[in-house]
Amino acid sequence: MRLNAELQLDEYSLVTTKLMKRHATTSDETVDDDELRKRTAQLALVLDLANQAFVRHKPAGLTVDRLAGRLHKLRRQVAPAVWQKLIPLAQQHPVAQYLIQDPFTRWSAEKPRGYSGDASLLDIYYKHPVAEEIVASSTSLGRQIYAFTSEAASSVAGRERRDILTRTVDETVRRVEKAEVLAIACGHLREAEGSEALAKQQLQRWVGLDQDPVSVATVNHDFVGTAVKALHGSVRGILRRAYALGTFDLVYASGLYDYLPRAIGVRLLQRAMELVKPGGEFLFANFSDEITTDGYMETFMDWPLILRSADDMWTIINAAIGKGSFEAQVYYGSNRNIVYGKVRKGDL
Repeated sequence: MRLNAELQLDEYSLVTTKLMKRHATTSDETVDDDELRKRTAQLALVLDLANQAFVRHKPAGLTVDRLAGRLHKLRRQVAPAVWQKLIPLAQQHPVAQYLIQDPFTRWSAEKPRGYSGDASLLDIYYKHPVAEEIVASSTSLGRQIYAFTSEAASSVAGRERRDILTRTVDETVRRVEKAEVLAIACGHLREAEGSEALAKQQLQRWVGLDQDPVSVATVNHDFVGTAVKALHGSVRGILRRAYALGTFDLVYASGLYDYLPRAIGVRLLQRAMELVKPGGEFLFANFSDEITTDGYMETFMDWPLILRSADDMWTIINAAIGKGSFEAQVYYGSNRNIVYGKVRKGDL
C-alpha cells in the first residue's frame, strides 16, 4: 500500500524494509552460487512441507510452529547475504497464500501505515479491543494461525514489555511526586491504559513523541483530559535538539532500538540522558538475538529487526555514557525474547 502522504519517515530510524536492507552489512559479501543453490533447495523443502500440511488441513498452529522453527534454523545456518537472497523466494512461494490469512502476518506484510512495526500492528499482538474487528474479519484458517502467532514467545514478550513500561512509570511516580515522563516513539501508548498513577492523576505530565501523525492523534484522542500529551517528533529531531521538551524523571524508548543502527542508538542514549533529571532513568528495550521467530518475521511478515544480545546493549551503554555519573543495568524479560537496558543519572 502507498505511504500516507502526511507521514515523513525519519531515516535515522530504519522503519522500512528497504532501509533495513540498506543497513544490513551484506554489501561486501559475495554469494557462492553452489551455496545459494543448496540453500534454495533446503528452503524449498521447508516451504513445501508447510504447504502440504495446509493442503491436508493439518493443525495450523503446529504447521506454523514447525515452519518458524525451520526458518529460524536456516537463517542461523547461512551467511546474511545468502539469507537476503532467500527472503523473496519464500515470499513468492504458494504457502504464503495460507500464511497471509493470519491478520498479524497480513498487516505486517501489507504495511497499511507504510512502515514496519506500526502501532496498529502492536495492537494486534497485544490483543487490544481495537484490533478485534481485524481479527474477526479474517478467515477461519487465519484465526487459527493467529492463535499461534499471537502466542509465540516474541508476542508474549511484547505484551510483557508493555506491562514493564506500565510498572516502570508507576514505580517512578512512587519515587518522585508529580513525576514527568517521556515516551520516545510512543505509538498508541497502550502502557498508559494500565497505569494506576495516571488513573489517580499522580503524574505531572506524560509526553509521547512519535513521527506518525496517526499515532499522535490516537493518543491525544484516547487520553484527552489526562496528563498525557502526544507530540509529533522524530529521532532526528531529538538528536538535533529541535524540541523544547524540558527534562523528565523517566525517559523510555520501548520498541525504537529494534530499528536503530548502533551509532544512532548511542547518540540517542546520549541525548536522552540530557533529557533525564538527576536521579532519573532512561529505559530502552530491544528484541533479543535469542528469538526463534526471526526467520518467519523477515520472510512472510516482511518485518526485519536489528536483534541484540545483552553484550550489544552494554556496548551501546558504555559507548554512550563513558565515565559519567551514571548507574546502568541490562536484563532480559521472562522468556529472554526482549532485552532491556536501564541507565540512571546520578543525583547532584
